[in-house]
Amino acid sequence: QVQLVESGGGLVQAGDSLRLSCAASRRTFSSYAMGWFRQAPGKEREFVATINWNGARTFYADSVKGRFTISRDNAKNVVYLQMNSLKPEDTAVYYCAAATSTAWGTSQTYDYGYWGQGTQVTVSS
Repeated sequence: QVQLVESGGGLVQAGDSLRLSCAASRRTFSSYAMGWFRQAPGKEREFVATINWNGARTFYADSVKGRFTISRDNAKNVVYLQMNSLKPEDTAVYYCAAATSTAWGTSQTYDYGYWGQGTQVTVSS
């Protein structure tokens, strides 16, 4: 079992930056690919970014490419999402997740077996 706790959300203005953190409870954190997803009101949860087990490979949704950066610190059991040039359409609850079917990073929701409780990000125009 892996417990994931997100933090770092908040209310910002368009163009601002935020860094989300996701702390994992398990020492085997380094064996999991990790991902960030988001869900806006009235919309389905969507993929944002993923990183493989050792941080060497990342993949992003087109909507955030060039603005968001996913990274991880396996010594601290933490994965980050640096969000720059935020837009109102980035407003959502952001979730981190640990992939249980692959260590190589994946954008598919069904590959993730552990989810955090989410952190709200609100971007005002």
